[in-house]
Amino acid sequence: MKVWIDQDLCTGDGICEEIAPDVFVLLDDGLAYVREGEKIFAASEGNTQGAEGLANFPDDQMDAVVESAEECPGECIFIEP
Repeated sequence: MKVWIDQDLCTGDGICEEIAPDVFVLLDDGLAYVREGEKIFAASEGNTQGAEGLANFPDDQMDAVVESAEECPGECIFIEP
């Protein structure tokens, strides 16, 4: 499965990072980004795809990623097959 965040909708509450820190990270700009291991999908972190990239996440993180999407006040987390 893959996940991405719509940066225009992100409110920067950090709930996603609290629930699934292996998949989400809050950066200095106050917005949440997806991560795949050590790779953070943000242009500021040297990723040319920036926040538009889709991060793969392991099956054992599915419940946490779904919970993050459901709890997100900005409704900005999108999960794709």
